[in-house]
Amino acid sequence: MTIAPHSSIAFRLLHTFGLIVVLCLFGQVVNAEAPLPVHALAMHGSPKYEAEFEYFDYVNPDAPKGGALRTAARGTFDSFHAFIPRGNPVSTRSIETLLTSSDDEAFTEYGLIAESMELPDDRSWIIFNLRPEARWHDGQPILADDVMWSFETLTEKGTPFFRNYYASVTNVEKLGERRVKFSFDPQSENRELPLILGQLPILPKHYWESRDFERTTLEPPLGSGPYRVKDFEAGRYVVYERVEDYWGDQLPVNRGFNNFDTHRINFYLDDTAIRLALKSREIDFRLENQAKAWASDYSVPAVENGYLKQEAIRHHLSTGMQGFVLNTRRPIFSDPKVREALDYAFDFEWTNKTLFYSQYTRTESYFSNSELAATGTPQGEELEILMRYRDQLPERVFGEPYTAPVTDGSGHARKHLKKALELLNEAGWKVEDLQLVHEQTGEVMSFEILLVSQAFERIVLPFTRNLKRLGIDAKVRLVDQSQYLNRIRSFDFDVIISGWGQSQSPGNEQRSFWGSYNADLEGSRNYAGIKDPVIDELIELVISAPSRESLVARTRALDRVLLSHHFVIPNWHIQSDRVLYWDKFSRPDSPTKSGVLLARWWYDEAKAEALAANINGVSGEQ
Repeated sequence: MTIAPHSSIAFRLLHTFGLIVVLCLFGQVVNAEAPLPVHALAMHGSPKYEAEFEYFDYVNPDAPKGGALRTAARGTFDSFHAFIPRGNPVSTRSIETLLTSSDDEAFTEYGLIAESMELPDDRSWIIFNLRPEARWHDGQPILADDVMWSFETLTEKGTPFFRNYYASVTNVEKLGERRVKFSFDPQSENRELPLILGQLPILPKHYWESRDFERTTLEPPLGSGPYRVKDFEAGRYVVYERVEDYWGDQLPVNRGFNNFDTHRINFYLDDTAIRLALKSREIDFRLENQAKAWASDYSVPAVENGYLKQEAIRHHLSTGMQGFVLNTRRPIFSDPKVREALDYAFDFEWTNKTLFYSQYTRTESYFSNSELAATGTPQGEELEILMRYRDQLPERVFGEPYTAPVTDGSGHARKHLKKALELLNEAGWKVEDLQLVHEQTGEVMSFEILLVSQAFERIVLPFTRNLKRLGIDAKVRLVDQSQYLNRIRSFDFDVIISGWGQSQSPGNEQRSFWGSYNADLEGSRNYAGIKDPVIDELIELVISAPSRESLVARTRALDRVLLSHHFVIPNWHIQSDRVLYWDKFSRPDSPTKSGVLLARWWYDEAKAEALAANINGVSGEQ
């Protein structure tokens, strides 16, 4: 049988069939490489909530809207611009982000301004697709130009935090009116970066183009969120009003939240004034931060009768580290033996028993109250990591982790002061004429502990008395809030009481806390002035952790090394939020990881009416 060499019909059919096969195969390749849009991103594993979820499990989706909330803040404010290292700002509560997190997962972000995201398995880039309904309070839409402008402006002119947080972003590209692509440094292995880009505050380009972004302002900037500033008096109060036509009110991530019509914050000089304001019903709610006040300041009729609720709400957050931060930029704190010696002079047990009514637990980790805290001797991946730096680390890193010195609580810490003096002697300091002096330079050890809250004086003064017994001249200086902020930003201090909060999924923010680059970058949170190449590498390992198990191991390794250097004298933490509130609010019964989560509360009209009827002139005053 002979086949015609050029049957036109046969040739066209064969040619067409071949093209179809090629196009189908090519299409399969393209589709395999083009990531499908997703509604949420989990740091490790999969998001808890499916794409069609209606609301988070821990809210009341039918919570009524209405009523007022009045709270208080200590100090003052002189700006509504919180994104620059200037002034003493207060939030406008109007700024939104591309994504928002859930409270019942370690680290998962869901779409807010962004409707969906696209990213490859290696997370080397991410595309954000913006919601078409997203708009600013002036009615203009939120567009890709706003996202790009926000990123560029915040990383160039904003606080150092943004430069550090997004250091691995190499390119930002506009793919459409509501479509933006961020590309990342391929060497960074920064799996967290797509999620934290979702935390980028999105600012209106058209609003800021006619204003100086680097100046403080008392004109509340334009935003897009569920609240905006209704009224204020600088340094005294600010009133927020709920935006009734808020574009995102019915999004699943917002249902059950933002329930108060107004929220007023009054500013007071100190906490004593705030407590009096609460008891006299000038404010409705307080998160108490002082153990003595919690134990003794609220024995009033309103509490006894149940009108003013006093409640400890359990949380499951990493409490991070708070402590006396020693500025290693100062020569007297450059030796880790000196820093360790000062730890022995702080008598936590006496302080906790005498001043705190035994309410606190001593902090012994930079990731306290979480599985991320170092425990036991290092094992598995944690040990493998530390062994890489064996010659650069103290031997103690490979044993049991740091434990704070423990006294008998009597206030006579003689044994601990003796140990402190031994360490100081080893570091080249000795006592002469009741003063601690350096053997080579003759310098007297003297430093200042800088405070912004008078409440801390009662804690710090017993500490300085112990230091005096060692021959150390330690002074306490209390300054106003503005001066304190300026001195902290420029690292103009010897010792401060400060801290670093931690999430259940630490990552890029660790650069700002401990990274060498930030030690000399004014406005960063590397308060201790840490410059250590091992710590820098450990930070990058934490950021690039491929799994939850690896993240835990790497964070524990970082924790051990930080603790071994004694950059801080650890303070204390508590595993509950201590709250007081007048009984006119309700909240869902389900507990949350973050404790109070006031955003899910609502004004309960029936309770408010009952409170007004029952109080009958009973005053909360002592």
